[in-house]
Amino acid sequence: TAEVRGALTTMTELLADEPAPEVLESRILEHFEVLEAAGGEAGDVLFTGYYEPLIEAAMGPDADYATPVYARPPDLLEIPLDQFGERFSGERGLFGRLEAVESPRPRVVPYWTRSEIAAGKLSGKGLELAWAKDPIGLFFVEVQGSGALVFPDGTEKRIGYSASNGRLYQSIGKLLIDEGAIPREAMSMQALRAWLLANPAELPRVFAYNPSYVFFRMLDGAPLGSLGRPVTPGRSVATDSKLFPHGALAFISTARPVPGAAGKPQPQPLGRFVLNQDTGGAIRGAGRVDVFWGRGPDAEFAAGHMKERGRLFFLVPKRVAPESD
Repeated sequence: TAEVRGALTTMTELLADEPAPEVLESRILEHFEVLEAAGGEAGDVLFTGYYEPLIEAAMGPDADYATPVYARPPDLLEIPLDQFGERFSGERGLFGRLEAVESPRPRVVPYWTRSEIAAGKLSGKGLELAWAKDPIGLFFVEVQGSGALVFPDGTEKRIGYSASNGRLYQSIGKLLIDEGAIPREAMSMQALRAWLLANPAELPRVFAYNPSYVFFRMLDGAPLGSLGRPVTPGRSVATDSKLFPHGALAFISTARPVPGAAGKPQPQPLGRFVLNQDTGGAIRGAGRVDVFWGRGPDAEFAAGHMKERGRLFFLVPKRVAPESD
């Protein structure tokens, strides 16, 4: 929107001469309304992180590379509900497929679940972008929204979110906490991966708990957020797209986990300006923010361990009252 673009232009102008922090603060308060997000039930915001995973892949299947990386199916329908009347204003669209296409009265039904897709509902349709070696790694790429495929000859190809099957996202981490497999206080992406590797027979059951499934597309250049623009490590965040303005300038106050003694995460204060450039299936409500950390071991550590409370502020340009005659 014009207001979002105006905020970014104004901030760029305020930073042009590299002002001291106290000068910048004064300028911001002069030009912007600083609005704090309402947060969740506790009144604050839960910050988590995501990153760009690298997974081994091949262009064709074999005994080692057996998990398909699917492109968006042509029969996946996206239904924007707000076009069907004011009562649907603000509602998220639906995804589905036509059942009994040849029938005089075909109907739209929910798209295939993760289990149905794993059982072969999309096999033989030519939708495979590549074949992954590690199904756990591909699952985490789905959760992160983008990643890079590393082929046997060392070349890389980035993949990014294209669409989902529209099913409600369910956290497999929460499932394992509820089942007592991993203590709540010990849960992290790293702990989840370790449990899945140690219990391969449980993969189908645990993965099936999350019926949501992500389809990908090949990318050129940097990873993209939901706005189709490159995301910047440490400066791009994902929020609930239904609640917060796309592309808006914001400020976060929280902590980033860094390796401490024996590799255990230690919180490091984090306060910085960010852009609201992404969203995610697990990022719902006013009390959730996901911070993009890029790629590599440090990014994976921060994304895997980040579960920090904090505050989220949006910067809205002040309206200038028209001068009276």
